[in-house]
Amino acid sequence: MHLSSLKNMQKFVDEYLSSEVGRSLKILDLGSTEMGACYRPIFEKVGWNYIGADLQAGPNVSLVLQDPYVWREVPTGSVDVLISGQVLEHVEYFWITMLEISRVLKPGGLACLVVPSSGPEHRYPVDCWRFYRDGMLALGQFARLENLQAFTCWDDSGDPGSDFWHDSVGVFRKPSRGVFKGAAVRMLQFAQHRALTTRLVKSISA
Repeated sequence: MHLSSLKNMQKFVDEYLSSEVGRSLKILDLGSTEMGACYRPIFEKVGWNYIGADLQAGPNVSLVLQDPYVWREVPTGSVDVLISGQVLEHVEYFWITMLEISRVLKPGGLACLVVPSSGPEHRYPVDCWRFYRDGMLALGQFARLENLQAFTCWDDSGDPGSDFWHDSVGVFRKPSRGVFKGAAVRMLQFAQHRALTTRLVKSISA
């Protein structure tokens, strides 16, 4: 976990969550395995319940997801804040992940994603993607989340461990919809998710 990623996540907390200290918040960190550093210290606030989730047990992981695209361990509409850093570049079908992010967020819930726009290949176990600002906006649109902020850190910070990644950051909110519209969106996204994951299983089995 490089320094600029930590700073970007701290900035997210300062801008969007500073008034929530003391309130009960469930915070899910997707891809939380500690590699040199992690986001946990940023979210150790009164009333906040930080949960580190990853596909394998390890340092800073309290929830092991059995399937990268079907999070049976996380109930629908149960998460106040979802955070993730340096993960989506390793997810082969990240658009399915975005549907799961949308599903688990509560109405009004926030997501902050930090991803590289450049940098060398770093397989863990694969390295598939890089993202720009417009890519972050597209992620929010696809998942029917409100885009609050999207940018790419093009300016050098002076930290050699950060600057060649030039992270992109996206901040999203799940809209609070009416009963009927909310149900319609959930049904549509369920159909999207089922179609994408069924096809994925079939392609792997072929």
